[in-house]
Amino acid sequence: MTENLLRFETSPYLLQHQDNPVHWRGWNAAALQEARDRDVPILLSIGYAACHWCHVMAHESFEDPATAAVMNRLFVNIKVDREERPDIDQIYMAALHALSDQGGWPLTMFLTPEGKPIWGGTYFPKTSRYGRPGFTDVLTQISAFYADDREQILAQADRIAAHLQPRRESAGPALDRTLLDEAARSILSIMDLERGGTKGAPKFPNTAALDFLARSAHRTGNGNLARAVDAALLGMSNGGIFDHVGGGFARYSTDADWLVPHFEKMLSDNGLLIEQLSLLSGISGAGAIYRSRVETTIGWLQREMLTAGGAFSASLDADSEGHEGRFYVWSRGELDELLGRDDAAFVAAHYDIRPEGNWEGVSIPNRLRSPEPLDVAQQARLDKLLGRMLERRASRVRPGLDDKILVDWNGYAIAGLATAGMLMHRPDWIDLAARAFRFIAESVSHEGRLGHAARHGQMVFPGFSSDLASMAKAAIALHQATQDPAWLDPAIHFLDQLEAHHGDGEGGYFFTAADAEALILRKADRIDDAAPNPHGLAVDSLARLWALTGEDRYRDRADAVLEAASPFINRNVFGTASLLSGLDLRLAVRTIVILTSPDDDGASLRHAVIDHWRPTFVLDVRSGDRALPASHPAHGKTTTDGKATAYVCREGSCSLPVTERDALIALLRADG
Repeated sequence: MTENLLRFETSPYLLQHQDNPVHWRGWNAAALQEARDRDVPILLSIGYAACHWCHVMAHESFEDPATAAVMNRLFVNIKVDREERPDIDQIYMAALHALSDQGGWPLTMFLTPEGKPIWGGTYFPKTSRYGRPGFTDVLTQISAFYADDREQILAQADRIAAHLQPRRESAGPALDRTLLDEAARSILSIMDLERGGTKGAPKFPNTAALDFLARSAHRTGNGNLARAVDAALLGMSNGGIFDHVGGGFARYSTDADWLVPHFEKMLSDNGLLIEQLSLLSGISGAGAIYRSRVETTIGWLQREMLTAGGAFSASLDADSEGHEGRFYVWSRGELDELLGRDDAAFVAAHYDIRPEGNWEGVSIPNRLRSPEPLDVAQQARLDKLLGRMLERRASRVRPGLDDKILVDWNGYAIAGLATAGMLMHRPDWIDLAARAFRFIAESVSHEGRLGHAARHGQMVFPGFSSDLASMAKAAIALHQATQDPAWLDPAIHFLDQLEAHHGDGEGGYFFTAADAEALILRKADRIDDAAPNPHGLAVDSLARLWALTGEDRYRDRADAVLEAASPFINRNVFGTASLLSGLDLRLAVRTIVILTSPDDDGASLRHAVIDHWRPTFVLDVRSGDRALPASHPAHGKTTTDGKATAYVCREGSCSLPVTERDALIALLRADG
């Protein structure tokens, strides 16, 4: 069949390529069969809608009739949206790493008709430059090798496929506080304590690592750990990676100063940063800045990312009008014309908008040069002027919106919103989170099982381990924010499904479900990427369910996941930071049980806990008609003299009863 079939897809990324002269196919059995029937290799191109270099390669090569003719003659060409099919992306990115390539997107892989990787790379220019071979040259060489050296090519494909297969791991280190402290020191050694993030460039948010360092700072009292966390979050909050006009964080910074981002905005990063900034907003000396960034980022989510059903879209593109970042940058002349000379000078001084520009002749608004907080009057003036800039910016050609709904990314956003709503006393944010959760649970599911991605009535199903783990975490975050016990049911349900459909029987979780499409490999990685690994998320939720119910089965499952992951932790502490955070919680989790009475709803005690919140806390507020389960260490405890009464429980035992706010705060501080 000699035509481009992407018009039948629903992914916005795939639809971007529906008019290419390339005879693209989606990933399916028919496409692989076509390669077998034609006896030609597969060219697999993986990217995503907001990817700048994906657009560059598309414009240079995929839209070029001459290049497309070579692709169509020599290959079966398959396009994959990595966000829609992360299972496929994981396999072939691992294959590229096995070929000693750093990786990235677009991911360009050449496969046998059976799907085994032969060779690959990332972006290839149309003609040879940047030290990279021209794309057409690569196409003809791979095709010639496949035709003339078939036996050698197939042998290499078999070797790569065998290399990707999991290997039995040796025993890992003891899972104790010593491991946590050594891991924290190791991660700290690669952190930039002045500008934040890892040393050098580029710089990524790395929220899983920052979360672990923040927990470790509290656990150890090491000021450099806290400094590393604040340096990173302040660098992001003040840098050009944050959209100071409209809110929201870009994917990463290309430089060492957080000034110049790749301008795409991803739901996943923003959901995770909302949570991290919220958790530190009451602890860090930079709390006021963190609260401001949370508020404006949530405003952006509501204004630009909210779908009709209440869930959130996946991403905003980096490019508009064919240029990266054009939507977000400013010239001093435009600022003068919009605001007048005095107000423009005021904004320019605070946001580094220079006549000569701070990037390619234009300026990316940032507060790196003037991070100091303003007084109330100055801030009010600045906010008003930023509002006018946002109105002006709305008239520009907007970056493309990828409006597909990703379950795991929505889970991160829901958890972030619920946590922010609880800690900043914003019930409207909690309501926003609950609405998104209900939409996902009801509309991106089938017969009680979650899907992964949905758009225009089509769904990628069944979902992946990341979807179940993320939504379990989201449900528990909503329980913590509302204290409605109904939220625990979906958390338990999703974790049970994770075990049933993804469990490997040895404490690990396969990314794909047992009844999902069979690929050349079923991966069960423990390494974090831009988001925490499902294993780390699962440990966190299992430990919290243990703390809430006292049921040892949840603790035992968390322990099994950690034990199976210990060799991976030993080999790569930075990449397993979410598992280390899970271990920290498992060892230090505290349940603050507040028993209310008809005359005292416990609001004062509850606010005391929230105002002094730590990630190791689990809050459980119960009225007299909701008795604690017999398995819980606080079972049988009662209120005191008709007052709401708090008990702090840890490792099977509870404190003496506390009825006064100050006494509870002192107890929480004394308990670590």
